[in-house]
Amino acid sequence: MERKEMFHTMVAKGLFLCKRGRPDIQGVIAYLCTRVQAPNEGDWMKLVRMMKYLNGTHSKILRIKCNNINIIKWYVDASFAVHEDYKSQTGAVMVMGEGSIQNISRKQKLNTRSSTESELVAVDDVATMVLWTQLFMEAQGHHIDENIIYQDNKSAILLENNGRKSAGKRSRALNIRYFFITDQIEKGKIEIRYCPMEEMVADYHTKPLQGSKFVEF
Repeated sequence: MERKEMFHTMVAKGLFLCKRGRPDIQGVIAYLCTRVQAPNEGDWMKLVRMMKYLNGTHSKILRIKCNNINIIKWYVDASFAVHEDYKSQTGAVMVMGEGSIQNISRKQKLNTRSSTESELVAVDDVATMVLWTQLFMEAQGHHIDENIIYQDNKSAILLENNGRKSAGKRSRALNIRYFFITDQIEKGKIEIRYCPMEEMVADYHTKPLQGSKFVEF
C-alpha cells in the first residue's frame, strides 16, 4: 500500500514536470497515469527507469524559439492498439520554430479498427487545441496566416480533406464527428499536410523510441 501511494505521488510529480519543462517524459507519464490505481512490478520498474533518465539529463530543459509568429505547426500521430485493451495512443506537438510549445500524449477513449481510424481519432483529439490556439494568438493581436496539421498517414489525410467522398466500406461506420475536421478545412481554419514518418516528431509521444529516433525527436 505504501509503495502504491509512492508510485501515485511520483507519477503526479512527473505529470507536473512534463507539462512545464520536460515534455520528453510525457509519453511514459501518460502511460503511468493509466496504472496508478493498480500498479504492478513492471510499472514500478518503468517509473524507476524514468527517474534514472531524469537524474542523468537534469541539465536538459525545454527551450523555445519562434521563427514566424504567424504560422502554427502541429505534428499529430497515433500508435495503433498499443494498450492492453487494444486502444491506441495519440501524440501531438505544436511548434512555431524550435522547441515544443504544446505537447499531447494520451490514450484514446475508443477502440479503432485500423491505423487510419486511429489517426483520424488523434486529429479529433487535438482539434480543440488546434483551433483554440489560433483564436488565442489572434486575440493577442497576431494574425495567423497558416494553421497546419502534419500527418504521416495519407489515407487519413484523404478522409479529412474529402470526408465521405474518400470513405470506403471499412470507414463508413466511423462516427460523423470525426469528419468535423473536414468542415474546418473547408472553412479555411486549418490545413492538413503530409509529413514523412522520419520527420514525424509526434511519434515520440505515441510509443517508446530507441536509438537515433529517440535522440533526434
